[in-house]
Amino acid sequence: MSTKDFIEKDFYKVLGVPKDATEAEIKKAYRKLAREYHPDANKGNVKAEERFKEISEANDVLGDPKKRKEYDEARALFGNGGFRPGPGAGGGSFNFDLGDLFGGGTQGQGAGGFGGGLGDVFGGLFNRGGATGTRTQPRRGQDIESEVTLSFTEAIEGATVPLRMSSQAPCKACSGTGDANGTPRVCPTCVGTGQVARGSGGGFSLTDPCPDCKGRGLIAENPCEVCKGSGRAKSSRTMQVRIPAGVSDGQRIRLRGKGAPGERGGPAGDLYVVVHVKEHPVFGRKGDNLTVTVPVTFTEAALGGEVKVPTLGGPSVTLKLPPGTPNGRTMRARGKGAVRKDGTRGDLLVTVEVSVPKDLTGKARDALEAYREATAGEDPRAELFQAAKGA
Repeated sequence: MSTKDFIEKDFYKVLGVPKDATEAEIKKAYRKLAREYHPDANKGNVKAEERFKEISEANDVLGDPKKRKEYDEARALFGNGGFRPGPGAGGGSFNFDLGDLFGGGTQGQGAGGFGGGLGDVFGGLFNRGGATGTRTQPRRGQDIESEVTLSFTEAIEGATVPLRMSSQAPCKACSGTGDANGTPRVCPTCVGTGQVARGSGGGFSLTDPCPDCKGRGLIAENPCEVCKGSGRAKSSRTMQVRIPAGVSDGQRIRLRGKGAPGERGGPAGDLYVVVHVKEHPVFGRKGDNLTVTVPVTFTEAALGGEVKVPTLGGPSVTLKLPPGTPNGRTMRARGKGAVRKDGTRGDLLVTVEVSVPKDLTGKARDALEAYREATAGEDPRAELFQAAKGA
C-alpha cells in the first residue's frame, strides 16, 4: 500500500475510536478487535484476515504517540488528496496527483523541490518504503559451543558421536512472535530493522542492536509467559556429529549451519565443538605422527636384528635394527601415523629402548662376565671426562 493510501485511510475509523481517543482507549479497542478477527479464530475466513491486517496497521500508527502525531499532521496537511496551500497561494486548491509528491518523479521535484518525494519523508512513519525499509529483517541464529571426549583411536580414525545440545529456538508457545496473542508490533525505534544508527563523525555512522527491541525489530504488547516476549525459548536436541579423522586434543571444529535456528527465515548459526582426546597406553602423538617406544634386548641392539612393532588399529610392522643401535634411537615407519587434512597419513616414530634384565640365569651371567673380561680395556666414559676437563 502506498503512502498516499495510508494518509487517505482513516485509522480512527478502523479501530472505531474518536480522534481524541486516549492511548488506553486505542489499546482497548485494538485488543478487542484483534481477538475477534485473529486468523486463529477465523480459519479460512479471508475477509477476517484482511480485517485483522487493517486493525494491526491502524494500531501500529495510532498506538505510537510519535507516529500518531505525524499521521494527524499529514492528514491535516493533505486532507482527502487535495493540497492545502498557504496564504498567498492564489486561492483554491491544487488538485494535482499526489503520486507526483510521493513517487519522487521529476515533476514533483520541480514543483516542490522534495527530491526523492515525500514518500521518503513518511516512509519511517508507515513502516514501509523509503530508504530504510520497514520489513523486519531475517535474523541469524546464535552460534553454539559444545564439547566431546574421544578415545585416542577415535581421534585418529574419525568418529560419529551423539551430542545433546541446548540452544535458543523459536518459542513454540507464541510461534516465535514473543506476543501471547501472536500480534507483535513493529518496533518504533528501529522501524523493524533491529538496528539503530550511532554517529561516529567523519560523515558516516555505525549501527548497534536496537536497545528497545534487543535487535528483533518487534515489540510484544502482551509478552508471552514462556519466552517473556523474546520470541526465543530454550530447546534441547540430540544430533549425530561427524568428527573428522586426525583431530587433536583441544582442537575446535566448526560445523556450519548446525547451531541455533534463525528467526524470520534467517540462517542457522554454527556449531563449534571442542575436542578432548584421552591418552593411549601405548601410543603418543607428535603432530601428524604417532609415537611408540619399543623395548629391545641388549643383543638385538648390539648385534642388530628384526623387531616387530605394533601399529594403531592395524597389523604390526617389522623394523630392521642395524648392529650397534644405541638406546633412544628413533626410526620411522612411513604411513602409519595420523590422518592429515589431505587424506594422507603421517608416520609412526619408533624409539628404541634397551631393556636391562633384572634377573640373570647362571649361563647368561657367565656369558656377560666373559663379555666384560673381553671388553675390560674399553672406557665408554673417557671422552666424557676429557670434554669436562677441556671446558
